[in-house]
Amino acid sequence: MSTDFDVLVVGAGILGAGTAEALAKEHHSVVILEQLGIAAATSSRSSKLIHGGLRYLESGQFRLVYECLRERSWLLENKPQLVRMVPFYIPVYRHSKRSPWMVRLGLSLYALLSGIGSESSRFRALSKSEWDTLPGLKREDLLAVFRYYDAQTDDAALTRDVVASAIAHGAQIICPGSLVGAEVTDEGVRVDYVADGKLNTLHTRALVNCSGPWVATTNARCSPPVPLPPIDLVAGTHILLPLSLGNKIFYVEAEDHRAVFVMPWQDKTLVGTTERPFFGDPREVVPTVDEEAYLLRTVQQHFFQTRGLKAEDICESFAGLRVLPEAEKSPFARSRESMICCDNERKPRILAVAGGKLTSYRATARKLAKKLQTTLQDKGPPRQNTSSSSNTTSASERERNL
Repeated sequence: MSTDFDVLVVGAGILGAGTAEALAKEHHSVVILEQLGIAAATSSRSSKLIHGGLRYLESGQFRLVYECLRERSWLLENKPQLVRMVPFYIPVYRHSKRSPWMVRLGLSLYALLSGIGSESSRFRALSKSEWDTLPGLKREDLLAVFRYYDAQTDDAALTRDVVASAIAHGAQIICPGSLVGAEVTDEGVRVDYVADGKLNTLHTRALVNCSGPWVATTNARCSPPVPLPPIDLVAGTHILLPLSLGNKIFYVEAEDHRAVFVMPWQDKTLVGTTERPFFGDPREVVPTVDEEAYLLRTVQQHFFQTRGLKAEDICESFAGLRVLPEAEKSPFARSRESMICCDNERKPRILAVAGGKLTSYRATARKLAKKLQTTLQDKGPPRQNTSSSSNTTSASERERNL
């Protein structure tokens, strides 16, 4: 059997980047196919946090929180230039849904899952005399303020860094390039794609669909498609405001009791996120006027210095898409674990992953690599790249993409 590559990864968001890196580090030949650009969609439109997900404890997602906290520790140690610990503050008011004892219980469990004794697990309630150190936080009906620690990152920069690592370990990237179709054959997967305005073909032992909000569209172009579970696309909007709250991140409760982050970002304040169903082309997702107004109201309900801000004062807003399991309940309560599907459990040729989190990208990539072990273990020497697959980028082109 001869192939151009061992694995084709569709998508250069954080999950595609992590999967390519994991496989390249195992000395497999990997190529990434990306239609827009590295971190062009959801992976540059997140809340910029590397965290366990304190709110996921409410819906019983303990395994996910534990996994994310383990990954947070690794990222803090191995990518300190991109991931750093930041103090988080949770104000609790008389009208808050979560009482002080509930917040304390949640933080205690969060500390337990992150490892008691570690610096990152520390939390405490601030004394009233310390409330004055919190810039502009409204004090009326304030019952308690808790401080704990989590991490912040530049999501797009992190994704570019992981792609660069994958390339350093031998991966290649085709960008921009769009999948036309993929067909499982006796020897592997035949892939047709368009790059530089031309139709090209390459052969690979396996294809991993990491195309995020396009996961269903990409899956439909595969033959056979894998059995994806019913999924929803959920849009989340952030707004950027022209003020600074120092180096503190606030975890506040919105009018509908959802948790919203108010955090420093590029000398301004980032506020998010919202959750609404989205239907249509993922390229066309944009913030709505109602979402921007909701986030502005939320921050104004908590901070004095935001009183005079109006919609026209918003510096920037952006919307990203999450892939969540279809369900009647609110997106806020749905599982955030990655969903991995394949065409054949014994020897998969096509895999698709839906959902997942920025923080746990490495854990999901490891699971994908493990599923591919039987497919890749008996490989022969890869064929020399033919003219049909010669559109992989050169070193200089890769640098421009990064």
